[in-house]
Amino acid sequence: MLTLPATISLSDAKAVMRPLADAISREPVGRSTVDAAGLQQFDSSALAVLLECRRLSEKSGRSFQLSNAPPRLRQLARLYGVAELLGIAPLQDSQALA
Repeated sequence: MLTLPATISLSDAKAVMRPLADAISREPVGRSTVDAAGLQQFDSSALAVLLECRRLSEKSGRSFQLSNAPPRLRQLARLYGVAELLGIAPLQDSQALA
């Protein structure tokens, strides 16, 4: 399982992506799982990092899974229209009203 750092912003997205890309290339065939539990401070660059992880995973024949996405990351992914690509479930009607 790959783990995201506590912070991902525009200024450090490339540096964050390098070790993730290396780890994806070394993973056994199957699934690349990215754990976002530790992610605390981020902007839309975090979505770009996750989308690149997904692309690299699929390019090497692996499926992609995001786990433990914080609520704000899920909201941002929905706002940008990439939630489905990252495996984030759409809001149910009852959740949208809350």
